[in-house]
This record gives sequence, C-alpha cells and structure tokens, in this order.
Amino acid sequence: MTTLKFIGKDPGSDTKGSPTVFVEPSTADPVIQGWKADEDTLSVCREPGYLPDHEAVVRLPARMIEIPRKACDDAERAHL
Repeated sequence: MTTLKFIGKDPGSDTKGSPTVFVEPSTADPVIQGWKADEDTLSVCREPGYLPDHEAVVRLPARMIEIPRKACDDAERAHL
C-alpha cells in the first residue's frame, strides 16, 4: 500500500472532496486530487499532443497555489 504525505487541502471547499495535494515519499512525486477538467479545457490540453487514457487533467483553484508549491518544495528536498 502506498503511503502519501498530506500537504494541504483547498481552504475554500467543503471538507468532503475538496482538491487536495499529497507527496509520495518514496518517489517524491506530487499527487493531486482536483476538479475534473471540462471538455473545453481538455480540448485545449490536447492541442499540443495526445492525452492518453492513463493520464488525467485536473484543475486546482488559484487560492490553493501555496499548497502545490509546498508539495514541490518537499519533493525537491527529498531528492537533495
């Protein structure tokens, strides 16, 4: 079973399914739970290339910007 380090949750969402950011300690990969992208967003994301079935596009609210930044900082420190 994978253990994830909780980094933070969207402070502006309810607590039952808000966008959340984690880091996988063994790989330092950020793991992001976010809102599913709408078709317009997916269409734009497909313009530079194919979006494989095993990949997803999620959206995080701008008010969360510090949380993924912290996840990236934690991930970078794990590789130092």
